[in-house]
Amino acid sequence: QVQLVESGGGLVQAGGSLRLSCAASGRTFSSYAMGWVRQAPGKEREFVAAISWSGGNTYYADSVKGRFTISRDNAKNTVYLQMNSLKPEDTAVYYCAASQHPISDSAAEYDYWGQGTQVTVSS
Repeated sequence: QVQLVESGGGLVQAGGSLRLSCAASGRTFSSYAMGWVRQAPGKEREFVAAISWSGGNTYYADSVKGRFTISRDNAKNTVYLQMNSLKPEDTAVYYCAASQHPISDSAAEYDYWGQGTQVTVSS
């Protein structure tokens, strides 16, 4: 069992940056691949980024590639999402999730979810 708590969301102007954090409970954090998924109002959940348990492999949605960076610190049981050059279309609730798969870009393959943190990008 893994419990996840996101933080770091907020309001930022277009072109700005935010860093999301996701703190996990449990001593097995390092055995899970981690991901970020977002959901904008009236839209379906959208995969954003994923990282393998070791941090050696990462995967990004085309819409954020080159702007967002996912990373993890297994010693701190924390995964991060550095978001640069933010756009209004990045506005959404961002969820952290844990998967028992090696790495996944499918929300259906994530087993544990945080409560989400709101990111709002103004134009």
